[in-house]
Amino acid sequence: MKKLFSSAILALFLIQSIFAQEKPLAQAEYVKMLYALQKNPVEKQELIESVRRRGIGFVLTDGLRGLTRSKSGNDEELKRALEEAERRRQNPTEAKLPSAKEVGDILEKTRTNTLAAVEEMPDFVVKQQIQRSAAYAGTNNFRNLDKLIVAVSYRSSGQEDYRVLSLNGVIQENSKSKQSYEEVGGTSSTGEFVTVLAMIFKPESETKFNIIDTDTIRGRRAVVFDYSTTREKAKQRVTASGYLTDSAITGMKGKIWIDRETSRVLRVESEATELPENFPIRSAKRVIDYDWVTISEEKYLLPALSDVRLTFRESTKIFESRNLIRFKDYQKFGTEVIILDDDNAPIQEDKP
Repeated sequence: MKKLFSSAILALFLIQSIFAQEKPLAQAEYVKMLYALQKNPVEKQELIESVRRRGIGFVLTDGLRGLTRSKSGNDEELKRALEEAERRRQNPTEAKLPSAKEVGDILEKTRTNTLAAVEEMPDFVVKQQIQRSAAYAGTNNFRNLDKLIVAVSYRSSGQEDYRVLSLNGVIQENSKSKQSYEEVGGTSSTGEFVTVLAMIFKPESETKFNIIDTDTIRGRRAVVFDYSTTREKAKQRVTASGYLTDSAITGMKGKIWIDRETSRVLRVESEATELPENFPIRSAKRVIDYDWVTISEEKYLLPALSDVRLTFRESTKIFESRNLIRFKDYQKFGTEVIILDDDNAPIQEDKP
């Protein structure tokens, strides 16, 4: 167990040492770095790391927030880092990084809690509202393609069955339960309930963690870690369906937000690694936000929102598909899933 957490603790010591040596970013310095992103976007990560490492020595106004959105291409990671730097400026005690002992305890408890929750997962049904869109890769200018309402039946054995209830508001009378919703074409996504978390925390994955920041999600104080595991250990399967039907085993990396008080996962960002050179999908990314729901009078931490993005090449052009999935109305297994009037409304994303 100590070997598993050593990288996270070492990173914490380095971060704390650097924090003590460098002055916070001045407003003029931050704005200069922000404008430099337009000429050299690769400096974005350096700016994010500077904000995390040094903090900010100025008040974060709405004007600076707007400038950040504009000059960074509305980058989510920079916005989160900046908001946390402002919280740390206002209250250094509450927003400080955990101690080395706390880091080890948080990871150990989270691993225990997560794997126990996987084993104790109930049978349930849930409704998925799925908004599918596409764009030229890198533009973030997504055009809506369709809207699905899907009933998902989950069994504690890990089996997931999907039944399409409606497509663009049209009821699908003869839809049958299947392992995915590929029968309607386009991209599909499975495994949000336990697969991703189990893959990260199971001992055989030998996942490496590095603490990078603190954050606040839905009012909960969280510790943020980078993580990675190799293809050999993770054995994550990515499938390209449709006319490009193919699959590949990949590794995985990303970020994970852990509730500082309960040691439960609040958010996961994952990206497939070690994709084969000739594989049609060039990148596969997913973000899952978790929240507490009640099923048969018991509380469970389950997905609330998932954002799945695949980048693929067609001829000389590179496209990006996006599935934005809202999970609604968790109920005990066998309950009928009903379409409501608001199910076809656009999905609203939670913003930091």
